Order: sequence, then C-alpha cells, then structure tokens
Amino acid sequence: MTEIQRLAIDAIRVLSMDAVQKADSGHPGTPMALAPIGYVLFHRHLRHNPANPSWPDRDRFVLSAGHASMLVYSLLHLSGYDLSEEDLRNFRQWGSTTPGHPEHGHAPGVETTTGPLGQGVAMSVGMALAERWLANRFNRPNHQIIDHHTFAICSDGDLMEGISHEAAELAGHHKLGKLVWIWDDNRITIEGATALALSTDQERRFQGYGWRVVHVHDGNDLEAMDLALAEAKAETERPTLIVLRTTIAYGSPGKAGTASAHGAPLGQDEIDATKRNLGYPSLEPFHVDVAAREHWSACERKGARLEEAWRARFAMYRTEHPELAEELLSVLDGELPADWDEKIPDLSAVEKADATRNWSGKVLQGLAARVTNLVGGSADLGPSNKTDIVGAEDMSSATPGGRTFHFGVREHGMGAVMNGMSLHGGLRPFGGTFLVFSDYMRPAIRLAALMEQPVVYVFTHDSIGLGEDGPTHQPIEQLAALRAIPNLVDLRPGDAAETEVAWRVAMERRIGPSFLALSRQKVPVLDRSSLASAEGLRRGGYILAESSDGAPEVILISSGSELSIALDARERLEAEGVPTRVVSLPSWQLFRWQDPEYHERVLPRSVGRRVSVEAASTFGWERWVGLAGASVGIDRFGASAPAEVLYERFGITAERVVDTVRRLA
Repeated sequence: MTEIQRLAIDAIRVLSMDAVQKADSGHPGTPMALAPIGYVLFHRHLRHNPANPSWPDRDRFVLSAGHASMLVYSLLHLSGYDLSEEDLRNFRQWGSTTPGHPEHGHAPGVETTTGPLGQGVAMSVGMALAERWLANRFNRPNHQIIDHHTFAICSDGDLMEGISHEAAELAGHHKLGKLVWIWDDNRITIEGATALALSTDQERRFQGYGWRVVHVHDGNDLEAMDLALAEAKAETERPTLIVLRTTIAYGSPGKAGTASAHGAPLGQDEIDATKRNLGYPSLEPFHVDVAAREHWSACERKGARLEEAWRARFAMYRTEHPELAEELLSVLDGELPADWDEKIPDLSAVEKADATRNWSGKVLQGLAARVTNLVGGSADLGPSNKTDIVGAEDMSSATPGGRTFHFGVREHGMGAVMNGMSLHGGLRPFGGTFLVFSDYMRPAIRLAALMEQPVVYVFTHDSIGLGEDGPTHQPIEQLAALRAIPNLVDLRPGDAAETEVAWRVAMERRIGPSFLALSRQKVPVLDRSSLASAEGLRRGGYILAESSDGAPEVILISSGSELSIALDARERLEAEGVPTRVVSLPSWQLFRWQDPEYHERVLPRSVGRRVSVEAASTFGWERWVGLAGASVGIDRFGASAPAEVLYERFGITAERVVDTVRRLA
C-alpha cells in the first residue's frame, strides 16, 4: 500500500469516526474496517460518474449493512458526489442528507434505503435481474448499451436474516453472473462474537445455492481485493460472494476487534489515539489531506470518461435502432406507452358473478399486451392469484427476457426483489400472494412505501370468503395493518368495474406502491346503470347508491365483496322508510388525500348513523363511522367452512347490518 493510498483510505476512517462522534450516535467500527474495500471498489472497479448519479449504465452499489452508513457517505463525499463536508458534519441530524441509515433520494449516489438487515442484498438481486432483462431486450450486436454490475456489501447480520437465503437462492438459480456480494466477515455483532448465535459454513451454503465463493483473508490487502473483484466481474454464470476477513474498528488501539466499536462512538480520546496509531497527519476533526483529496478526484475524471464513452455508443445505437432507443429512454423514465390501456377489457358491463381475482387477471392480460416492461408473477400462487402473463415466457437463466417471474415460496424475497427491479429503473414489477401472507413481506412493502417505489402487489383470498382453508389462510387484521403504512395505496374493489379502475390507478402511480385486495369467492355483478360510476374509486371513496330522497339518515360504508351486502341492507332500510346512502370506500389512502369539502360531501357530519361493513378487523373504521357509528366486521379468527356459511355464522349479513342501524336509532 502506497502512502497516498493509505492517506486516502484513512480519510474514510477519520470521517466516519468524527461524524459518529459529532452526532454522538452511530456505528464507526464497520466503516473503519471496510475503508480499504470501499477504496478499491470506488477507485478501480465501480463504473460510476459522481457528476451524474443517475447515469443509466452505471454499476449499482448497495450498502446492505446500512448501519455502516458513514462508509458510503465518506466514499460519496471523497469521490466527488454532491455531498459536502457540512453534510457529513450534520450526520443523523434533522433535515440532513446523511440520515443514520442510507435513504434513497437523500444523498446523491445512494441507490436504495437500507438498514433493516437482509433487505439491501435482496434488493440487489432485483437490480441484477433488471439489468439482465433490459440487456436482453435492448442490446443488439455491437451495441451493448446495458452492461453493468451490481455490488453489495453485507454483514454477518445480513446473512443471518432469512430474506438473504430467499434472495441468494434466487440469484444462484438465475445464474446472475453480474451480481457480487462482499461479505464483511468480522465475526462481531452488537452482543459480542457471532459464535454466540451462528456456526453456519457460509461458503458451503452459497456454493449450494450455485454461487462462486472467493476469499480475501486480509481486509487491508488491496491487491488481493482487487484480484477478487476482477475475478468476480469475469464470472458470467454464477453470482459471486467475496468473503472478506476484516477487523472491526481497524486502527483503534483500545477497541479494534471488539463489540464495543459496533454501535457507539469511540470517544474523543480513542479517536485521537486511533489517528496517532494510523499515523494520520492531523487530529483536527474531519481533516482530509490535500493530496488525498486530489487522489480521490480521479474518480470524477474516470467517471466522466466512462459516461462520455457510453453516450457516444448510445448515439450510434440511436442512429441504427431509433425505436429501441426511444423505448429504452421511455421505460427508464418510468413512462407508460401512449396506448398502454388499449387492450384492457371493458368490465363495466359484465353479466356473470365472478371473483375479483379473476377480473383482475383479465385486466392484467390487457395491460401486459401493451406495457411490455410489466414483469412479475407470484410466490408460487400464480394460478390462484391470476398473475401469470398468458403467452409470455418465464423469466429464467435461459430466457432472461421472460416476463412471468416465478419467485417460489419466498414472499419476503419477492417483495425485496420487486423493490430492486423498480429502483434499478426500466421495469414495472408486480407480485402476488394471498393477503394473509402479506405479513411475510411487510418489511419490504414498508420500504417500497418509504422509497416511494411504484410496485404493485396482487393480494387475493382477501377475507373469510376464501372458505375451507380456514383461519390460517383467512386474513383478519391484514387490511388494517397495511392501511397503516404511509404512502401505500390500498385498493379493495367490489365488482368488475372497480377492479378495472383499481388496476388503472395502480399503473398510473409513479410515486409509491399499491396493493389490490381481491376475492377468491364470486361476488355479484353490481348493476352500474342504477349506481355511480366506478371511476369514483380514483378518489378512494364515493357515493355508490344515494338515498331515495337525497337526504340520507343512514350511511353504510363498505368495500370489496361486502358492497353487495351493504346494497342489500340499503334496500331493506329504504323499504322501512329509512333514507340510506351506500358509500364504496375501496381505498382509505386515496380518500384521506381528498380535500375536506369532498369528505363532507360523501360523509356529511350531519349524518351520525353510519355503519361500516367489511369482512375484516373493525380496527380503524371509527375514523369513518365516527363515535356515534358502528362496524359490522370480524374481530376474531375465522374457521374452516364454506364461504357462505362463514358469512352467516360471523354475522357479515344484510340482516345484521339492518339490526345494527336500528340499534343506532
């Protein structure tokens, strides 16, 4: 290691120590240990341009060990991204671009939000899949327009999380040769040595998944790391795991190799001792040697050359393949084609009762016919979720341009892979499972909402109406739990027409995820000639059926398969001389976003007799029914029986709704 290399690497360590100390919280030890691999990766291997963090053909870098955020912030700052020393000094402070864990959309160059361990590596699989899909779709002989790698740094904790197993299996199965994980094998966790909870042979584990495994035994051996990365990039048939043996808090005389360096500041005395131990030229906080800064600036010059060369190649590509070039730019911008909805069937006039999952499947086929970058599938439930794209190839290592993705029974991995695909850009991912199993992927859904990624979840079997499979598969609390996630749009359509509009809403969203909650059982066809248009779904809630005199004394609020029950109850109440309005509320989130005037028009405060009707937990419905209202729902687990029996036994009936209204009189 030359003197200038040592100074450049130690600058990462110093910035990390000092930022954590100034914030009085954070994780200094891992950035200190990983400074050399960060240097080698950013200087010698990562194809990136600090002046343009969104260059399409850049390599993707994911710090899955998000607690080590000062590593990526230091690397971005030193290599020339628009991240100042002041930003580093504001680490973990209100409004800063350097939050405690990396967040997509804050610091330039941060590809994804990480911190919940295992999520980053799983998202990197989605990024690698997106790269390969786009390369297969758009590259042509002598025109390799999409050709980049995905690198992820992961910790022991990342590899302990179950999601890493799901993602690694998928990566190996799909032979993602352009995916490289660098495992920080420091054998330390917050509680102490990893041996307290772990004895896995990770090399054999990954080899069993179909990965290539490379060892670097010294985390300060620049040439060994350089060679390992070169070998990983040369591999075409297998993803690569680089096992990097490091010492946490390297350089610290009193805390190197100990758990105490993991999640707390080193203390000013120890920082000064570390700087002396490293031979650093200054004890001044955040000091970076002028020569080291100049050395790091090579990343800017190299990045500019790389992007300039790519843009020259793209100009030639655009000349020879103008339509493909325009399509590529369009999908990378997240745009829908002009005729994206041309093949969607008109479901406003269907005549036969059916499950909303079946109507959803019909809409999906129409979408797939025009939105050619719509890619997705199911967690081994395609025939049940109706998520297979008819006539499309399966996505596999042999057919990387396939559009139906088989995630296997890996809901959590599916959610993270979809996030990675979306973050990469160019694909519109969707994924399906039963609504009850959304619990298995909730952390990934939450991150999609946090990162405002427009992924779509198709959740079928959305109530006790799924019947005989029983309470293990019957969702009760899931709707309430998902509705609590900010930025996640809930869509629970009640008939064919609402199902069509729900898909349109989900596809038109460019910021934030959506989910469709769909029935297994058939639901009646609603006669739209006497009801309001399903376009009202776009506002979350709307007056589906008005009271006979236009001045309701009772409002019934419902969603999904229970809309017909509410309409039946309305007829009975109207026959008794009780003016009753039915409000369809398929999306709490969309309705929340409407202005107060619209809320008042749909749910006037003057009408206190309100009853909600939904075959799910009543939790949260008080927001819409008010203190004087009531809810017809189910606040216990379900049972195994035919759907119609369950609705009767649990009192999700028109009779009970009417009785509830009477009790409110």
